[in-house]
Amino acid sequence: MSGEGAGAPSAPTADAGPARTPGTSARAGAVDARTALRSRPFRLLTVGWAFTNFADSVLAIILAVWVKDLTGSNGAAGLVFAALGLPALVSPVLGQVADRVSRRRMLVVSYLVGALTLLLLLAVRGPGQVWLVFAVTVVYSGVGFATAAAQSGLIRDMLPDDALAPANGRLTTIDQVFRLLMPVVGAGAYALAGPVPLVLAASGAFGVAVLVVGRITLVETPPTAAADREPLLAEATAGFRHLVRTPPLGALTVALVVAFAAVGLLNAVSFAIIEDGLGLPPELLGPISSVQAVTAIVAGLTAARLVARWGAQRLVAVALVVLGLGVVPALGSHLVAIMVGLGAVGLGVTWAIVGFVTERQLRTPAGLQGRVSAATNMLLNVPQLAMTVLGAALVGVVDYRAMLVVTVVTILAAAVLALRGRATSPRKDPASAR
Repeated sequence: MSGEGAGAPSAPTADAGPARTPGTSARAGAVDARTALRSRPFRLLTVGWAFTNFADSVLAIILAVWVKDLTGSNGAAGLVFAALGLPALVSPVLGQVADRVSRRRMLVVSYLVGALTLLLLLAVRGPGQVWLVFAVTVVYSGVGFATAAAQSGLIRDMLPDDALAPANGRLTTIDQVFRLLMPVVGAGAYALAGPVPLVLAASGAFGVAVLVVGRITLVETPPTAAADREPLLAEATAGFRHLVRTPPLGALTVALVVAFAAVGLLNAVSFAIIEDGLGLPPELLGPISSVQAVTAIVAGLTAARLVARWGAQRLVAVALVVLGLGVVPALGSHLVAIMVGLGAVGLGVTWAIVGFVTERQLRTPAGLQGRVSAATNMLLNVPQLAMTVLGAALVGVVDYRAMLVVTVVTILAAAVLALRGRATSPRKDPASAR
């Protein structure tokens, strides 16, 4: 579920990690992190994550190709990416729910909804049912937003501070391994047998995740008592206010909002790059895009070290520069150059996400993790959704290369924005979890 991925506290404290003293050595912290990552709750969460990301990697490209085959329209296929972003509009509600219930149970219920909803795709027989593909895509994506909100707080309760960056890097690496392997396998299976086997496999993967995550046991941070809660509107907007008021999260959020909006244009013209730029059939989008997963795996494995060396803010800025430059080769028609550029895109996106998510988890109290995660998802996905819709509408009217130039310039401007607003306080949770 794309995009995001912390000892269990024995009391309702906002500090999810063990106490650190100035004398604690870096080596001891590394040992603590390795031990935490081997804990049974995190191992089970990792297994559940692997199965759901198997499903994601199967569906992400196939849904768009399926719509393209049903309608013959690049614009309609591009709208699949817009449908994937639509649930971001209700993500603050999902974040509020995540901060009021057991996050483990919320994960289980969400995965179960995903498993059952995907089975509705078995009813699609032709162009007359393309609406059902879009409807299921919206619900399936909503499951992703719900699990992102729940998982952020669950990881925070599982792991100490030192383990967050390695954990996020590991989960991202698993995600990208599947994104590397499955588009090729999925494209082959789709060409040979159509979408039905892939739908059944994805639904089954969600079912396995239900069983695995259901076995996780840990002491979760309890929600804020009803008597201590803020008014409904204030509580619903608490995640946004936290992002704005907490350096460097405000600057990083603005930078990523701008950059991911530009990526929305890239999503919209993906098929045009393949068909018009390279003269290849749309089914090859998955295999060609899988090069991003190769470099994203490298980025996931190195992100924790870079966060420790450069800090999250500088890593995000560097990542956005790499991302912007990676889009440049798509202006041409040379397959190797475009694939090299896509490799840079994989590096940039992964470093940016791991750096930002780690910093956000560290600077957010346990009781606010769900709402801050949801606010992030809404801020990053709604502009991207809008630009994807706009790009899909323009792709038949405006040269896709013009939209790519806008994408590059915007992302590089976002890299400059990422360096604004230096953090001035230590990485400690606020006393209040509200």
